[in-house]
Amino acid sequence: MIFMKIATWNVNSINVRMPQLLDWLAAAEPDVVCIQETKTVDENYPADALRDAGYESAFIGQKSYNGVAIISKFPIEDVQKNFFDDDDDSPKRMIAATVGGIRIVDTYIPNGSELWSDKFKFKLDWLQRLRAFFDETCDAGKDVLLCGDFNVAIDDADVWDPESMTGKLHFSKPERAAIHNVKQWGFTDLYRQMNGNVQEFSWWDYRAGAWQRNHGLRIDHLWASASLAAKCTGCWIDKSTRALTLPSDHAPVVAEFQIK
Repeated sequence: MIFMKIATWNVNSINVRMPQLLDWLAAAEPDVVCIQETKTVDENYPADALRDAGYESAFIGQKSYNGVAIISKFPIEDVQKNFFDDDDDSPKRMIAATVGGIRIVDTYIPNGSELWSDKFKFKLDWLQRLRAFFDETCDAGKDVLLCGDFNVAIDDADVWDPESMTGKLHFSKPERAAIHNVKQWGFTDLYRQMNGNVQEFSWWDYRAGAWQRNHGLRIDHLWASASLAAKCTGCWIDKSTRALTLPSDHAPVVAEFQIK
């Protein structure tokens, strides 16, 4: 049997978090990691250090914020950076590539701002463009993986206090409807498939003791097409990194697949 382990992790600055990332790669031994918020221009991306650790990279960066990357022990093929109609000044929020026959789409979905602000409308529009991207470029009958920091908590079990979060950013009806539209392309939430309706989180604010009080959100996701979801043997949130000194506010989410 051949297994592949794929993870998603918003590192909140890859250069700041590089020692933690390298330690985690050595301990967790993922085959592929989709990274968000690299927060660095391409010239400063640590490709050599990751290559020394056994991982090749495809990346698109931006100074101080945004930036996404796919790192892999296997060849990275057919790379697409951002949407086709994006220009050089567009935020760097999406990268797609094929690894081991799986079409992987790594996203850092916009955070947004107060409801119906320009940033909030941009978020909803970006999600519409993401759905159109899958309609136009991917085959739902093949192995496709959508992952990343979605900046949307979808179900009540994805928030520490659904009542207080209702109608607020990350848990509003427009955001949840927009991400559900993407899911309807043909995706399965692997974490829910493997763990049921448990309440567990992947992000905790740095403020107000959110980590210590477990006041979090599950906004980091791995979604698979039907054929790939059928190959999933496990999916979990690795909270060990969030307990480190000066951690990312996100924890890695990992899925394992039996490929053959």
